[in-house]
Amino acid sequence: SDLHEVEDYLQRNTCTMISAKYGSWKSPISIDMICSGAIAINTVALNGDFQYWLQARPADGGISLMRRSADGNTNEIISAPYNVRSRVHEYGGGAYLVAENTIYFSNFSDNVLYSLPIDGNITPVTNAGTRRYADFIMDKSRNRLIAVCEDHAIPGQEAQNFLVGIDLSHTNTGTVLAQGWDFYSTPRLSPDGSKVVFLTWRHPNMPWDGTHLWLADILDDGTFGNLREIAGGDQESVFQPSWSPDGALYFVSDRSGWWNLYTLKNDGSIENILPMNAEFGAPQWVFGMETYAFLSAKKMLITYIIRGESHFDILDMTTKTVTQLQAPQAVNSFAVYGEQILFTAADTTEPNALYLLDLQTNKLDTILKTTPITIDPAYVSRAQSLEYPTENGKTAFAFYYPPQNPEYTPLANELPPLLVKCHGGPVSAVRSSLSLGVQFWTSRGFAVLDVNYGGSAGYGREYRDRLQGQWGVIDLQDSVNGARYLTQAGLADPARVFITGGSAGGYTVLCALTFTDVFTAGTSYFGISDLEMLKQDSHKFESHDIDMLVGTDPQLFIDRSPIHHTEKLHLPTLLLQGLDDKVVPPNQTQKIEQALLAKGLPVAALYFAGEGHGFRKAENNKKSFEAELSFYAQIGGFIPGDDIPVLPIANLKK
Repeated sequence: SDLHEVEDYLQRNTCTMISAKYGSWKSPISIDMICSGAIAINTVALNGDFQYWLQARPADGGISLMRRSADGNTNEIISAPYNVRSRVHEYGGGAYLVAENTIYFSNFSDNVLYSLPIDGNITPVTNAGTRRYADFIMDKSRNRLIAVCEDHAIPGQEAQNFLVGIDLSHTNTGTVLAQGWDFYSTPRLSPDGSKVVFLTWRHPNMPWDGTHLWLADILDDGTFGNLREIAGGDQESVFQPSWSPDGALYFVSDRSGWWNLYTLKNDGSIENILPMNAEFGAPQWVFGMETYAFLSAKKMLITYIIRGESHFDILDMTTKTVTQLQAPQAVNSFAVYGEQILFTAADTTEPNALYLLDLQTNKLDTILKTTPITIDPAYVSRAQSLEYPTENGKTAFAFYYPPQNPEYTPLANELPPLLVKCHGGPVSAVRSSLSLGVQFWTSRGFAVLDVNYGGSAGYGREYRDRLQGQWGVIDLQDSVNGARYLTQAGLADPARVFITGGSAGGYTVLCALTFTDVFTAGTSYFGISDLEMLKQDSHKFESHDIDMLVGTDPQLFIDRSPIHHTEKLHLPTLLLQGLDDKVVPPNQTQKIEQALLAKGLPVAALYFAGEGHGFRKAENNKKSFEAELSFYAQIGGFIPGDDIPVLPIANLKK
């Protein structure tokens, strides 16, 4: 122990760089920093002098609601045993609402909506039962909430989705206001409360494939009347309808091939207010997502993506001019109140944090950092936007991160190991903002390729649609070609190319280890091994998405499922899985583990009780990082600089 302390001191206090093998470098970006010291924050709100946000509780995996007053005093106003999460669509979102002096929230364990008056007590708004609620708004003049509701009344049958009105004068389950579609989202009232808009879609579409935007009058009895469809369709994705302060309706649509901003004019026509090859929308995996907000009737706060890069601006709707905000650009959540903007964001050298921006003074205050430790920029590997050739004469996109640690120099003639990261979704995307999960690897001597394969959001509709019918093909090809591009350029060791991913990304990993010879080993976090089983076990929200991604021919499900081609599975594999996962059930991982063991291939598997689709508990995230680093070290032939347990790997020849 004393020798290690001396070595650490000498490394950090001498000008001489240490020559050491890639992967074995010691890094100040520790596993504990990422897993225990970090705070997950999202879904912000502003109301008068109070700022609100959701904050994860690593100890029990729950989520609390935090409130900060103007004097800087911060309190956990909704805490354990409550868990501020919605279960609608399983992924949730839209789990709380601040309405004047009362907070309304969904509790994860019982699916009940509760109210919390300021300086009051938590009381139920809805009865416990089979209904779940999300994305609720206040209908003040009628003393009710309007919410998306998902009813699981009949076990074994598909849940029913609709919009409900929840009378706040007594505890109830809500009165149905709109029904008949498979899915509903984003009910939004006009400023005078006379009209409402909302989105619907039907199987097999996901909301990024096609949604319908509806406008209705609210009648005297509170029901919806004069319902008319004003935009969208099965081939047009509409996102975030919103009303301006003067009652004009705005929304995002990809009818031009890009998710752009539109407004409904008085004559019924629709105008693209800022035509750009940019994405003002995003895949609606959860409720409550926003990419713009009104500062006034003529000024709008906007966030958008151009070729994977984030922008955070103010749009003058009269002059159509855009002014960049002097603030971190990769915004995750934001809220506006007067001239105040509360938002979470990251940039290329700082991890996600909570900020408050005063537009009158241009003062930017950091309210809360997600990690208490400041990272020396010398250790930060900067994202390099990469475009490279892939199949069919197409171009794929990724962010490349070279190894970066000022204390070390590599051994002579050694190339770094490469870690190819495949995001989940699969129509999600990665951005170039600082990720401690990436810097963990680069500061230890890995090169990292974070792939936005065909199907990823942020590059327009054509790129997003490349995955239609081609899941397990395009994502795999783009990951393989990205790895080849770097190894052929001499930027990575072709004998030490690892691949990692979760959920849909885990599926790509398993396909890569089964159907290609490019990779050395891989790690699947709750990855899919059997597409047929996924289709049978999937919850309603995604139950038909696989038909869009793969097709309806049963043979395709067999052809692209690694579990049906174990004779081709030939590479060391690490498997990580939550035992309570309802999206990708544990049997998906167990089947692939059994196949690897039967073949005598190196395999390690960790199963975590109490974890679902994505790990929330700090201790389990720590074990995952330790296992992945130990796994690559044993396969890649280096000794980690971290003092971590050695992962037992079955069938590994020493």
